[in-house]
Amino acid sequence: MTESQYARVAQDSADVVILGAGPAGLVLGNLLLRDGIDCVVLERAGREHVENRARAGFLAANTVRILERHGLDEGVRRRGREHSVCEFRTEDGRFRLDYRELGRGEPHTVYPQHELVADLLARYIDAGGRIRFGTEAVAVSDADGPTPTVTVRDEDGRPGQWRGRYVAACDGRHGAGRRSLPPGAARHHRDHGVSWLGLLAEAPPSLDAVGYATHPRGFAGHMARSAEITRYYLQCERGTRAEEWTEDRVWDELDLRMRATEYGPLLRGRIVQRAVVDLESDVLEPLRHGSLFLVGDAAALISPSAAKGANLAVLEAEILARALRADLAHDDPEPLASYSDRCLAHIWRAQEFSHWMIRLLHDDPGSEDASLFQRRLRHSRIASLRASRTQQDWFAENYVGV
Repeated sequence: MTESQYARVAQDSADVVILGAGPAGLVLGNLLLRDGIDCVVLERAGREHVENRARAGFLAANTVRILERHGLDEGVRRRGREHSVCEFRTEDGRFRLDYRELGRGEPHTVYPQHELVADLLARYIDAGGRIRFGTEAVAVSDADGPTPTVTVRDEDGRPGQWRGRYVAACDGRHGAGRRSLPPGAARHHRDHGVSWLGLLAEAPPSLDAVGYATHPRGFAGHMARSAEITRYYLQCERGTRAEEWTEDRVWDELDLRMRATEYGPLLRGRIVQRAVVDLESDVLEPLRHGSLFLVGDAAALISPSAAKGANLAVLEAEILARALRADLAHDDPEPLASYSDRCLAHIWRAQEFSHWMIRLLHDDPGSEDASLFQRRLRHSRIASLRASRTQQDWFAENYVGV
């Protein structure tokens, strides 16, 4: 083998090959790098796209603690804003819950996910971390052996391979990690029969709370992202195309469902992003297959109704980082053996709350009789949440907790 061939083999190998530069992959990369563990992050998109792709922005208290614990919280501390109020608008009026005063007394921190990703990416690169942009992971093979292989393709379509002792699939529900699972992997899937039109508006928040509105025409939601940007959701029919909704139609429908004539007008602005989301949930079991580990959206998809996705990803990345350090630095395989069970306990708790939120906010999409029954149940749930301190404490603990 020539000297250049030796150099290429060394370059295209790492103890841990991380697929995806989202919150899970970058938290994991930073923690492994800090512990002196050889790792590389493979990301199919370019750096600019990674740093600017809009995602959720509500960080749970535990997520903030994880970032603080590992010195990854500078941006959150400087630019994040605590938030703790939900406002429910229903046919029976409106009410507000300050969940910092309920349950475990914990708020959310509003910090746009693309800013968190930019922070984590800069920290990783500044510390000397290896990352390959424009490198798409195509498949993971030999995960049942000591040296799994990741087949990749660069931006020009040229193939390549990376080898490692472990592969962490942080590349989402459609990534190579999921595509490479063995036949024995179990997928638990649920289609909730509900679709949302997700909207990002160049408009200041219209209320100082997360707004959840139920209406005979469907659900509407308001979530602040920054002083200039607000996320809105509108329930829509399955099969709706986002471009069918003009700006005037969007704002008129938001005004109607959020009862702007009763509670005050919405601050309008240009709609800069719109996409239809079908509310689905799924969980893969187990999350370990030999040397391949599933993390974040690759491990489980959760509906946006409970703002859990990124928070679960950060939690799972910390659990996996500790387990990999135990194995690679201290020859202790037990934490890796328990990784799947530990993460699944958190995932199923989050799924249960997400399912509860969906049923709180939507009528049953089935038959008219089923829909009427679900509507009465929904009214009962909202009435309990409005009046019962026990129910409010349960809501607060699960709304923020992961």
